[in-house]
Amino acid sequence: MTRDIASIVRSLGGELVDGPRTPGTPVDEVVGLDDFSVVGHPGFATLVVVPGRRLADALGDGSPRAASLRQAVLVTHAGGAAARRTVEAAGATAILGAGPSDELLAPLLTALLAVDQAAEDRAVTTAMKVLTLAARRGGASGVVAELAHRIDGWAVLLDRHGQVITTAGAGGLHIQDAIAVALGRPVRVRHRGLQVHAVGPGEDLSAQLVVSSRTEASSRARELGSQAAALLDLLLRTDDPTRTERLGRAVMVDALLGGGDAAPALLRKWGVHETSLTGFVLTARSASVEVERLVSHWLDELGAAHIHTADRGTVTGFLRDDHVDALASRVDAYSSAMFLGIGSPAPTDALGRSAAEARQAVEAARAEGRRVVRYRTIPTVQYVIDRLGDGDARRVAHLLDPLREAGGEHDGEHGELTETLRVYLAENGAWGVTAERLGVHRQTLTARIHRVEELTGLSMADADDRTAAWLALRALALMTPRSE
Repeated sequence: MTRDIASIVRSLGGELVDGPRTPGTPVDEVVGLDDFSVVGHPGFATLVVVPGRRLADALGDGSPRAASLRQAVLVTHAGGAAARRTVEAAGATAILGAGPSDELLAPLLTALLAVDQAAEDRAVTTAMKVLTLAARRGGASGVVAELAHRIDGWAVLLDRHGQVITTAGAGGLHIQDAIAVALGRPVRVRHRGLQVHAVGPGEDLSAQLVVSSRTEASSRARELGSQAAALLDLLLRTDDPTRTERLGRAVMVDALLGGGDAAPALLRKWGVHETSLTGFVLTARSASVEVERLVSHWLDELGAAHIHTADRGTVTGFLRDDHVDALASRVDAYSSAMFLGIGSPAPTDALGRSAAEARQAVEAARAEGRRVVRYRTIPTVQYVIDRLGDGDARRVAHLLDPLREAGGEHDGEHGELTETLRVYLAENGAWGVTAERLGVHRQTLTARIHRVEELTGLSMADADDRTAAWLALRALALMTPRSE
């Protein structure tokens, strides 16, 4: 823990005379009166050891050094009413009646700060080892997430143009403030411990790291932020083959979802010659579970191709039909809670519908607290949706058209309000969980749901209306692969 003025007072057993420096100001240096010239950093306190006989002269000589002393913290063995009046008249901060003697004050304070600095150094070294490990496992996103945890705050990584690369902690709620402070503009909210670290040297800037600790600015947060910025610079300038592989798989899975003759041809180049595959979606309750790595490990055990992609801790992919039960058994047996949604087998030129079914099944798994849900075991919804013709499905899905129009989406695409409604219903109207999944404040979620009710004429307090909204969402999800 970084030493502050209050902890120094407790250690020395002295009396604090309040001045420009508050008791919570962290301490970074101790010097003798003859060696003092200016305060090193305005955010930190410099302790100046002053013999009692020289206190009045040091503060009252009218020199530039006397003015600087008023911004430091004077520490003296002298006490009593006279010393207090001298300090208060000068408007300075001082610790009076401190320590056994003036001669022993400087060595004692130096030892106290040295022990504290050694502890800080060990803490920073340990944290950097963890950040390096996070870099190996999760790249820049892993580093930013671990940094936010270590400083007990939030972090936003921006590219040189102010675009978001990744966020952690509550960083997603403070993106505009992070962009503003990175570009030198005033922020809307004054955040405690707000810091900006350049990622890259001088004009060769590759990104900017904005962090905010829950406590006032600390040396540990500053040191960790600086070292994390150096680590991020190395990551951003080094080709990451795993990132390239993930991007390639994402593009190929998108091509499979598009369907048509190109999908089977792509699968054959991928080494997959089945005529039918089954879509699956897997996610975990805890963000600490590396779902993508786990899926890759399980597919290796099965000898299956890695036909999957990951986004925000959720893996979407396709399996051979005879591998589905083996994947489900692994999810059931895993130590942490996971949710697996399984679609119906589909021809390789029309896999989009199986993936949509898997997404609906995993939402049902979350809502019901079941680890594995197969789409075909959701009898009511399946019975209704599967018996809707294209025209009927469109009529049901059109219930959500006001949400698309209000959001300004084009070409039939639904956006923020539709996704908010989907997650809200999937979480059984649990406000806290829904807000966390969407990465928004609870008040923002409330405003969105009220807007959905206003636009659609549905009430989320009415069971029939909730059912109608859920059917419309299901119909909308199934219309996309049909139209492709």
